[in-house]
Amino acid sequence: MRYLKLVLATVAATLLVSCAPIQPSQYAAEKPVLDIKQYFNGTLDAWGMFQDRSGKVVKRFTVVMRCTWDGDVGTLDEDFTYSDGTKQKRIWTIRQVAPGSYIGTASDVVGEAIGTASGNALNWKYVLALPVDGKVYNMEMDDWMILMDDRVMLNRTSMSKFGVGLGEVTLSFTKRPQ
Repeated sequence: MRYLKLVLATVAATLLVSCAPIQPSQYAAEKPVLDIKQYFNGTLDAWGMFQDRSGKVVKRFTVVMRCTWDGDVGTLDEDFTYSDGTKQKRIWTIRQVAPGSYIGTASDVVGEAIGTASGNALNWKYVLALPVDGKVYNMEMDDWMILMDDRVMLNRTSMSKFGVGLGEVTLSFTKRPQ
């Protein structure tokens, strides 16, 4: 009986550890190393989609981002065009607060976005005020960007409310040659 309890405790501990959230530091050795100021400088094009919790593609969109930096402060001016023809603008202000640590703000972000970069990865956590059918919902965003090479970055964002997953956003960024 004692042996069975030990085995069950070991299995339970292993399952708990395997469910631990991914940390940016897990990507520290990955190449190419993401330099946010270098990658998000100039014009980028992106193609994306939003999938609901069942996996159904609900919206497709394109984004043109014009990015500039003044010291440790960056401006990411994003113009979205959705498949239904609607348009949206979001302007991010990004501040580097320490090596690998960033704070971002935008008009539809509640409070501040917290960004952590390591190796080829950047993780943002923030709350987005999302308008849906005339109401605004505060959605928790867990945003992962992975640099593939000097021009291409892939982005996957999980959206949740009260810890319940509601959907995902997938994007592919391509940096225009300068």
